[in-house]
Amino acid sequence: MGKLEGKVAVITGGSSGLALASARRFVEEGAYVFITGRKQETLDEAVELIGRNVTGIRGDAANLDDLDRLFDTVKRVKGRIDILYASAGMGEAVPLGEITEQHFDATFGLNARGTLFTVQKALPLLNDGGSIFMTGSVASVKGFPGFSVYAASKATLLAFARGWLNELKGRKIRVNVLSPGPIATPMQDQVLTEEAKRMFESLIPRGTMGRPEEIAAAAVFLASDDSSFVNGMELAVDGGLSAI
Repeated sequence: MGKLEGKVAVITGGSSGLALASARRFVEEGAYVFITGRKQETLDEAVELIGRNVTGIRGDAANLDDLDRLFDTVKRVKGRIDILYASAGMGEAVPLGEITEQHFDATFGLNARGTLFTVQKALPLLNDGGSIFMTGSVASVKGFPGFSVYAASKATLLAFARGWLNELKGRKIRVNVLSPGPIATPMQDQVLTEEAKRMFESLIPRGTMGRPEEIAAAAVFLASDDSSFVNGMELAVDGGLSAI
């Protein structure tokens, strides 16, 4: 029997990278999973890869109408949510002096605003005793050049978690933040140069990037009863990068 047997999970941004790896693990552990993604082709490929107990819903977590469609579908198909993994996010290196309004608004619009409304719109479907967690980043506690806006948007999530767990304590809903370090994903290929990748690898004690499957293992922990006494915490899964 899997750690998530019979559970219903929603994972935003679950069509690729670490969130897709988590969706696969959730299904292996017995959950039914709803995943979202902005590109239909990528979403269809993810659904095929997962293979069973999954529904893919095209949408942008920064778009409130898309979020309404997501949760309307979840309500119609399953009627409840046990696990909400708000993972949709973006990051782009823009140094101070070159930051634009568009860059700031897009980053905070998805990472902070989109996460907030993902959680708020899910609340009517969330079971008491459920688990909410969000994808943060160790960038929020490390001063990486060019990533100040991204880091600030991710730091917001821990403030959300601390406030929300207090508001939701009557329903025994836990709220945490899962903060990966550098992970080898397609998105990383889009935002980091080869030189930047080597720089990040040099900061990780083992000398290699994390793998999506390593994040998925941590996600299962936060989703399951194994973390029943973990609440309002940031779990850094970064190979020790933030500790040194």
